[in-house]
Amino acid sequence: MKPFRAVIFDMDGVIVDSEPLHKEAFHAVLDDLGYGRDLARLGLNFDDYIGRSDFVLWQDFVARHHPPQTMEELITLKRDLVVAMIRRQEPLFDGLPELVASLAPRWPLAVASGSERAVIDAVLEIGDLRRHFGAVVSASEVTHGKPAPDIFLLAANRLGVPPEDCVVIEDSKPGVAAGLAAGMQVIAVTNTHPADELAQAHHVVQHYAELRRLRPPDP
Repeated sequence: MKPFRAVIFDMDGVIVDSEPLHKEAFHAVLDDLGYGRDLARLGLNFDDYIGRSDFVLWQDFVARHHPPQTMEELITLKRDLVVAMIRRQEPLFDGLPELVASLAPRWPLAVASGSERAVIDAVLEIGDLRRHFGAVVSASEVTHGKPAPDIFLLAANRLGVPPEDCVVIEDSKPGVAAGLAAGMQVIAVTNTHPADELAQAHHVVQHYAELRRLRPPDP
């Protein structure tokens, strides 16, 4: 691995095992609104939206079904369910707190997440993770979500580190594409997709222990 000066974490699927919670919340909202839970019948495949913002998911739903609720109302309904589940379950990945604690004294860290700020805050409250991150960026702060590089570029800017000196830790295909587009090194972890689907990343790992062996930059 080339030397680097900062580490940027994706959140959903990297810090917290929240992809199943997002899917369940989306199903629950649709069910409560009378659409049922059969996404195929609704012309949607939730897995196509992994790594992308909620806005894109709801935008496609609204375009197909024209619900009476506004985008803001739909986003809020799902967000509130996800936040409640995260606070109740605290589903951090095993080994993640130890990984963050081991990296934080050596490099500046950031979170760059496609989730809304309320979801990010709920996650980073667990075990007081927030104290380790010098910058936190949400999807609402950039014009273009992943796979565009905007969110990673903003995170690097806030850390004061050039993009080419950053390494990104991602789990999704849009996230890997975004990190590469930002000119960063990308490490993919196989929490969401198998290794062969993440092959564009510079490195693919299965366990957080592998990430703890990241070497420091050359003097």
